[in-house]
Amino acid sequence: MSPDLSSTLDRLGDEIAELAAHLDAATARLLDLIREFDARGGWNTGFLSCAAWLTWRVGLDPGAARERVRVARALGTLPRLAQALARGELSYAKVRALTRVATPETEERLLAVGRAGTAAHVERIVRGWRRVDRLAEARETARRHTSRALHVYQDEDGMMIVRGRVAPEVGALLVQALAAARETLYERARATDASAGPADVSAETPTLAQQQADALGLLAETALHHGIDPGAPGERYQVVVHVDAPVLADPEAPGQSVLEDGTHVSSETCQRLACDASRVVMRHTADGRVVEVGARTRTIPPALRRVLHHRDRGCRFPGCGLPFGQGHHIRHWAQGGPTTLSNLALLCRRHHRAVHEEGYQMERQPDGELEFRRPDGRPLPEVPARPHVADDPIHVLRARHEAQGLRIHARTAMPGWLGERLDVGWAIDVLHPLAGNPG
Repeated sequence: MSPDLSSTLDRLGDEIAELAAHLDAATARLLDLIREFDARGGWNTGFLSCAAWLTWRVGLDPGAARERVRVARALGTLPRLAQALARGELSYAKVRALTRVATPETEERLLAVGRAGTAAHVERIVRGWRRVDRLAEARETARRHTSRALHVYQDEDGMMIVRGRVAPEVGALLVQALAAARETLYERARATDASAGPADVSAETPTLAQQQADALGLLAETALHHGIDPGAPGERYQVVVHVDAPVLADPEAPGQSVLEDGTHVSSETCQRLACDASRVVMRHTADGRVVEVGARTRTIPPALRRVLHHRDRGCRFPGCGLPFGQGHHIRHWAQGGPTTLSNLALLCRRHHRAVHEEGYQMERQPDGELEFRRPDGRPLPEVPARPHVADDPIHVLRARHEAQGLRIHARTAMPGWLGERLDVGWAIDVLHPLAGNPG
C-alpha cells in the first residue's frame, strides 16, 4: 500500500472514530431528555409508556425504545457512566451493557472495564458478572427455602399458636387465600345480620387479626371438604352496571348509572363498558319495580367480532397496536350508531378509556381511514412528521459540542486494550464483590 493511500485511509478512519464519539456524546443528551420526559410523564397523552411514545414519535423499534428508556433511567443513578458517555469516552453499546449490572457501589470499577476493553470485552464481562449474580441469587433462594418452617403448638390456655416462615410466592398465595376466606365470612355474616332483628345483631366488629384467624379456620375446613366457592366463576366475576337508556345516549341526561352495590360511575364510563358487553334491557315502573326483563344479548355478535379482529389486527390508536382489545362504537349504539364493521374499531383497554373518558376523539373518514384528535382538538397522526434537520447536521453537532467545552477527537473513545487475551474468570474474581464469597 502506498504511503499516500495509507495516510488517506488513516484520516478516514480517524474521521469515523471522531464522528462516532460525537454521536455517543449526543446520545447522552438524548438519554437525559428521555429520562426527564419519562419522569415528568410527558408521554402520558394517550400512550401506554414512554417507550410506546418513542416508537410513535421518533420511529424506534419497540425493543430499542424500551432499551433506551431502561438505559436512561439507569444512568440517573450512575453519574460516572453518564459523564463518560456525555464526553464521548464510552460508546453507547458499552454503556448499555454496563447498565445491566452496574450499581452506585460497583460503577467505578465497571467504568474502568469500559475504558480498558472493547465492546466485545465488556459484553463478556457483563455476562460473567450476571452469572455470578444469578449464582448468588440462587444461593439466597436456597437459603430462604431451607429456612422455611411452620410451627403449630398449644398454649397454656388451650389456644393453638401458629407461627411460620414461608417462601415469598407461598406467602403471596396464603395472603390471597385468606383474603378470599375473609370475604366469604363477611358475606355470610351480612346475610345472617340481614335475617336477624336489630336487637340480635352484635355491635362488636372483629378486628383484622381476629378476621384473619377466622379465615384460617375456614381455609382448613374447606381444604378438608374440597371447595371454598362452589359458585360459577363466570357469574361471580362479572361486573354489572345499571344505567338508564337516556344516560347512555346523553351524559347530561338525568338518570342512574351505578354498579351492583350502588356505587356511582360516570355516564362516559357506562358508554365505554356498553360498547362491547352483554346487554339486558329491563323495564321499570315509576316507583322502580322491575316489570319486564329481556334476554341477554351481545352488543357485538361473535361473527362480527371475528371480522373486526381480522381487519384491525390490534388497537388502532396511534402508536399502540396491542394485539388484543375491545370493540368500540365510533358512534355509540345508544345514540343511534349501527353495530356494523364500518362503525367499529378495535381499541385496547387503555385507549378505549382515553376515547370515552379522557376527551380523545376518533372518527372514520370517507376513505375508511380513522382520524384521531387530542382533547384540545389537535390531530394525532398515525405517523408524525419528521423534525427539520439542518443541511449539515454534523457541523451543527460539532459546533454544539465545542460550545459545551467538549474536546472530542479520533482517540477519545479508544480503549486501553493492547491485544492481550481476556481472562473473563480472573476479571470477574477481581471485579465482582461476591465472586470470592461462596455464601
